[in-house]
Amino acid sequence: MSKYRRNRDGQVFFCTVVTNFRKPILTTETGRRCLREAIDSVRIDRPFKIVAFVLLRDHLHTIWELPTGDSDYSTRWRLIKKKFTQAWLANGLSTGYVSASRISRGEKGIWQRRFFEHTCRNDADLKRCVDYVHVNPLKHSLVKKVKDWPWSTFHRYVIAGEYTNDWGSSNIWYGDEFLHFE
Repeated sequence: MSKYRRNRDGQVFFCTVVTNFRKPILTTETGRRCLREAIDSVRIDRPFKIVAFVLLRDHLHTIWELPTGDSDYSTRWRLIKKKFTQAWLANGLSTGYVSASRISRGEKGIWQRRFFEHTCRNDADLKRCVDYVHVNPLKHSLVKKVKDWPWSTFHRYVIAGEYTNDWGSSNIWYGDEFLHFE
């Protein structure tokens, strides 16, 4: 079995989490509620600040700032996925196809097994990641303007004066070059 290296340095992490087979469940009313409750529950015992967040139908991007000396985002994601899955199933909703491999490991098949993580190295890197989070609905052609996507911290950033309300219109889209990790 492969050993997956996770960064254990730094305090600010960009993460992408995807549903199994990209099942479009996250923006449903039940999906949003289950995710919100799972995140809120985990934050009680394992606090973190949500710097940026966008919820799409089959995946989410977020940037977390963890407390000083704590870089255990992996446990947080494991618990969030577990609590979401428990709530999802408690609402009588199905998991869809579950492979024999997942069954043998006790997995329910709601989430992809792993997630993407990137440590934000400096302020410029953090800004690039925050912009990527917020422009993602436009990137996926879900809206024509970033402001039209309701499940995003973009609106919080506009109120704080970090973006103008028209930021992310198609005339400033950078395409695939928008976010480049070295």
